[in-house]
Amino acid sequence: MTKIAINGFGRIGRLFFRQAFSLDDIEIVAVNDLGNIENLAYLLIYDTVYGRWDKKVSVKGDKLVVEGKKVACLQVKDPAELPWKKLDVDIVVESTGVFEEYKKAKAHIDAGAKRVVLTAPAKDPDGTEGKTILLGINDGEMERVILTSNASCTTNAVSPVIQ
Repeated sequence: MTKIAINGFGRIGRLFFRQAFSLDDIEIVAVNDLGNIENLAYLLIYDTVYGRWDKKVSVKGDKLVVEGKKVACLQVKDPAELPWKKLDVDIVVESTGVFEEYKKAKAHIDAGAKRVVLTAPAKDPDGTEGKTILLGINDGEMERVILTSNASCTTNAVSPVIQ
């Protein structure tokens, strides 16, 4: 079971959550966002494009409860202070839009995460800090880096043509 934490629960983070929640080999253990937890739960349920989510979502203290599964909700501004080691996080999905550089996203690794995936193009060049990975193009290189970017939605859409 791969343990996932989501940093940034805007549209991308919430839609990732919706998609990943039903996968048998993934457990979402935490969401970190500075927003009000009640509002985050509401926005998870209601999406203006995809509509109402068919899962039961509630809030219990500092946890989102989805279909009976508890997910820790954190409100930590500095990713270096997040409890990723304690939560045994395998992958952080970095979807704040704030940490757009591998060097900055590395704070999640310093906090104990084993890997970080940026949901936007990284602003610093590929190299020792991280690499842009496109499935079907260069995903064989994913094993050698722990910080990756999925590039942009446009780049992902054109990757089958590039292939």
